[in-house]
Amino acid sequence: MANKAKHLAEELSHKGPHRVLRGDLALVGLPGVVFTPTAGLGLPAVAFGHGWLQPPERYLGLLRHLASWGVVVAAPATQRGPLASHRLFAADLRTALDVCVGVRLGDGEISVDPARLGLAGHSVGGGCAVLAAADDSRVRAVATLAATQTKPFSTDAAARCRMPSLHLAAGQDVVAPAVGHAGLIASNWGGSAQLRTVPKASHLGFTEGRHWSNLVLPGKSEHATQRLSRILLTAFFLVHLAGENRFQPLLDEDIKGAVIETEEDELVR
Repeated sequence: MANKAKHLAEELSHKGPHRVLRGDLALVGLPGVVFTPTAGLGLPAVAFGHGWLQPPERYLGLLRHLASWGVVVAAPATQRGPLASHRLFAADLRTALDVCVGVRLGDGEISVDPARLGLAGHSVGGGCAVLAAADDSRVRAVATLAATQTKPFSTDAAARCRMPSLHLAAGQDVVAPAVGHAGLIASNWGGSAQLRTVPKASHLGFTEGRHWSNLVLPGKSEHATQRLSRILLTAFFLVHLAGENRFQPLLDEDIKGAVIETEEDELVR
């Protein structure tokens, strides 16, 4: 089984079979970006929340990667200031899902199935994804990267989330320690939850390129961390939103650089 997971990880480390289109959410009144396959009806969709002070452009590799595997991804560019409203950002993530479902994307050859929606996010965007999921019964899966606490508390909101979840924590994170925010969110989760640690990752390891916020936040862009997050988030959403169960071994096994710390099943609580 471990060998099978290794081969699947190698497969998902590469771009998927779909060519990718990039669009501008501002055209429908919400600043941000959207990535889609060039065609496909009834596709899954994920709204992605950026980290504290980060622009969506620092996650373009991840967004494109998911789209190349058949997942529509929308990333709002709102609430980017130091005193951003977590409640409003969670609302913007839900609005991004509304856009994916309600607007025929591309040249009318792309549509999203409202029963195949997910949320994801990095840092405060991960915490806000939890807030959004707690108040949106449409959401079927949630993934977070180095999630941080929010107000209202994402750790409390997690108890109201019944859908499957995946939480990646950074082992070298001094902003959101692995045993802190992500661990509490996972342990409080109302449905099944898996917590993995990327031991060598820093808080900003999930981001791409350089940005002025590197002057005030510890860590830097890390290729290995981004590769692991692309593999695991792609597998997670393909299994839980697209029903592609052949990738399930990747979610059941440790993979190099991202070991399973805890796994909670709603049925055994």
